[in-house]
Amino acid sequence: MHDIQITPTPTPTRVSSPRAAGRWMATFLGIPVAGYAGWLVSGHVDSLGAALLGSLITGALLGAVQAWGLGRNRPPIAAWIAATTLGLMVGLGIGAAMVDYETSLGALVVQGAVSGFAVGVAQAVVLRPRLGNVALAWPPALAAIWAAGWATTTAAGIDVDQQFVIFGASGALLVTALTVVLPLALNRNAEAAS
Repeated sequence: MHDIQITPTPTPTRVSSPRAAGRWMATFLGIPVAGYAGWLVSGHVDSLGAALLGSLITGALLGAVQAWGLGRNRPPIAAWIAATTLGLMVGLGIGAAMVDYETSLGALVVQGAVSGFAVGVAQAVVLRPRLGNVALAWPPALAAIWAAGWATTTAAGIDVDQQFVIFGASGALLVTALTVVLPLALNRNAEAAS
């Protein structure tokens, strides 16, 4: 006779809202670090090739940092990283080309909106099993938030004419603060399901 072993299904972990928010806020540093790493490899985002290479590196690193920041109730790590990477590659590839690789405030706001929307679409696919139709609000929200991130970085006097892959620390702080609703929503839904 064979012994049957039953492995319990892991249940979502209850995480306090301040702790989840604090963990997410710590990820803001990952945005400029990931962006700088992508920029070091790709150089100035002045062509489609540079945009794709820079966003491949930046997206993968950003996705990994965000996966950590989302905590235990996050979507699968590999899916989150892949979605963030693919979304940024598509978004920056299209967004930077749309503005002819310009770095004016208006151009970067458009580029940010397009990039944010594409990242939001890709991430929403991964979020939908956990958040349901609420995930459909993520793409337009991220479009507006990433546009604001670029506007903030530009207004802060950062040398944006260097054609970076993503906004700097000032924009990252704003973007992270405005997106803190994501880990809170994931935790709320996990608690409701348990």
